[in-house]
Amino acid sequence: MTALLSVRDLRTEFATRAGAIKAVDGVSFELSPGEIIGLVGESGSGKTVTGFSILGLIDPPGRIAGGSVMFEGRELVGMPVSELRKLRGRHISMVFQDPSATLNPVLTIGRQMALALEAHGSPSAEAARTRSVEVLKQVGIPDPAKRLDAYPHQFSGGMRQRVAIAIALLNRPKLMICDEPTTALDVSIQAQILTEMRGLARDMGTAMIWISHDLATVSSIASRILVMYAGRIIEEGPVKAVLRQPRHHYTRGLLDSLPANAQPGQDLVQIPGSTPSLLNLPPGCPFRPRCPRGDDVCKQEPPHVVEGDRAHRCFHPLEAPR
Repeated sequence: MTALLSVRDLRTEFATRAGAIKAVDGVSFELSPGEIIGLVGESGSGKTVTGFSILGLIDPPGRIAGGSVMFEGRELVGMPVSELRKLRGRHISMVFQDPSATLNPVLTIGRQMALALEAHGSPSAEAARTRSVEVLKQVGIPDPAKRLDAYPHQFSGGMRQRVAIAIALLNRPKLMICDEPTTALDVSIQAQILTEMRGLARDMGTAMIWISHDLATVSSIASRILVMYAGRIIEEGPVKAVLRQPRHHYTRGLLDSLPANAQPGQDLVQIPGSTPSLLNLPPGCPFRPRCPRGDDVCKQEPPHVVEGDRAHRCFHPLEAPR
């Protein structure tokens, strides 16, 4: 199947007085229509910046320093802003983590949805209202026709997030970038939204990049997972295979630190140390100072090892899957 999105050696930097911060450092992956991939890692690993880079939402002092982002055969890196605006919201949409920062507090939900439609066409007021009601119903908003006249503060946090997802769906995008959209929601609402999003990918063929630090959430929605550390993808493969038998010690550390894996009364397992400063990364593998197998060999750049549909970057990988 032809890739909908192809990211190759993407590099994004932020200029500071102390030097350039390489927030995204050589990220590469492909995404097919209707596919959902999970992008996981600790805070500061580069997940969100990767999503913003794809959409061209990096503002100074940040810049895309190199690489390629091909969407349906069109290069997005270097594309004029006027052309990117035609794609954003129409063919590629983004759901941000905080709906309160996304929704305009002084406009009704209906007006905000109409503006999103008008940005990419000239629908009649009736057509815009009909489409808005349709997508609100799709994401589980009760009495959607009535709620169009409500303001964001009249919705709960979970409902506001559903509205943000509905707005992202209005123009039937081919790709959605979801930046931790369920982090602030309670478990029951989170489960409902995950079910709805899986259905959208299946029924509409919408591809998704699901950015999260929650491995449990990613395992329930994505078919493939990319594990990021210090701006790099250090392991990737089918979700079930990677989470059941990881090859990289960082992935193993993330899994071991899950509360569900701890015995009652025992301390939670944690990865020693902290994420290194992107201004002063250790030579070679950036995870070496925190890795139980880190040694002098790891001071060299780790190889990119491909094993069928899986890949990792490590000199001392965990036992290979059988």
